[in-house]
Amino acid sequence: MTKNTFRAFLVRKTDDNQFIKQVVEQDFEDLPPGDVLIRVHYSSLNYKDALSATGHPGVTKKFPHVPGIDAAGIVVSSPESRFQKDQPVLVTGFDLGMNTWGGFSEYIRVPADWVIPLPVGLTLKESMMLGTAGLTAALCVDAIIKHEIVPASGEVLVTGSTGGVGSIAVSILSKLGYTVVAVTGKSESHNFLKSLGAQSIIGRDEIADKSGRMLLTERWGGAVDTVGGTMLATILKSTKYGGCVTACGLVGGANLPTSVYPFILRGVSLIGIDSVRCSISERLQIWSKLARDWKPEKLEEIASTISLRELPEAIDKILQGGNLGRVAIALHDW
Repeated sequence: MTKNTFRAFLVRKTDDNQFIKQVVEQDFEDLPPGDVLIRVHYSSLNYKDALSATGHPGVTKKFPHVPGIDAAGIVVSSPESRFQKDQPVLVTGFDLGMNTWGGFSEYIRVPADWVIPLPVGLTLKESMMLGTAGLTAALCVDAIIKHEIVPASGEVLVTGSTGGVGSIAVSILSKLGYTVVAVTGKSESHNFLKSLGAQSIIGRDEIADKSGRMLLTERWGGAVDTVGGTMLATILKSTKYGGCVTACGLVGGANLPTSVYPFILRGVSLIGIDSVRCSISERLQIWSKLARDWKPEKLEEIASTISLRELPEAIDKILQGGNLGRVAIALHDW
């Protein structure tokens, strides 16, 4: 590698629709147009990154491509006065890593409106231990609080609790004093979830109602659902009067087999959570909370750190549902 090149995790599409993943040297001229040039120190691995790296057309349509919807690093140059050389910054969401060159690269160039200063209270590494998953989890918690769901409102359910969003949501909610019930199909993860603050753990079958009933016994004061499908429908049917359910995933299916009964008879609120296009002002508020009062106390236990060369194995693992917590990527470790 020369001073005019850098490493990036590039995905190529072959003529027979295969996707080749490898770390390659790239020239700075290969970077897309943009305002802010950033030397990336850390990125993170999300389920969406794994889909992009394996050619999912709903995520990425143009190849060759560098995935990575998260990046944290140091400003190299910017025409915008709000960003100074050597300033620590982070980028999550927007089109980063989807159809725009992403964070699995030692350098990125992006629009200034995608960039926020690194919040005081977080290191670059910590910000990527959180990443999009942390932002999404915190947006879910914020919505629950705004709907006046307090610890006394009852148990708060978290599905997909061993994943990135779920594990961070468990940690934040527990830190704020909520009684957290974690849902998982991984019996070996119970100690991990309890260490994050889950007070009880239930299996997936317990919230996969197929009885056809419109309503079930009221139990949950609120919920963070990362799964969707039948699981989300069951949660809605068993949420207490005036409860709030946040939805941010669809690994369990995009259909929602429910009725209007939870909404019109129990006043349940279903809040969709999107961290891709949320405003900069909202990002700043949420990241400030993540850097202070909402910062998970056991972030080092939630997240592991790998290098670019270890990405292929980590991608396969997350696609197979074998990941536990978060995966941060150190761009300059080799």
